[in-house]
Amino acid sequence: MTPALRKACPISLQSPETELREQGAVFMPRFDSAGLVTAVAVDHATGQLLMLAHMDAEAIARTRETGFAHFHSRSRGRLWMKGETSGHVLKVIEIRVDCDQDALELRVEAAGPACHTLAPSCFYRRIGADGGLERIEG
Repeated sequence: MTPALRKACPISLQSPETELREQGAVFMPRFDSAGLVTAVAVDHATGQLLMLAHMDAEAIARTRETGFAHFHSRSRGRLWMKGETSGHVLKVIEIRVDCDQDALELRVEAAGPACHTLAPSCFYRRIGADGGLERIEG
């Protein structure tokens, strides 16, 4: 890291592993204590946030191997491919990694609605002024 960048960003004065993870070209996912990283699926064409899920090492590997989004289901305790029963798969165009590699952004093409409720996105409601939930149209 250049001295100027170190001076501008003192947090980068961390361990060599942290510096490699944050500034290097090596994919080094930082899994949480449950062995997971957070992953968001975003429509590649529009940038719309479609869903949030979690991935373990196996889900990342299967996603990279097949080109289709796989996640770790915390409720079922197992690997699952998005759309394995509905057919609403997510074709992965690109995987982006955040600065400290504990979150992934999957840029995808969705074959149908992303949400199990059949909404296009899992983020189909907002908190209204009264504190209640309002459905977002469009």
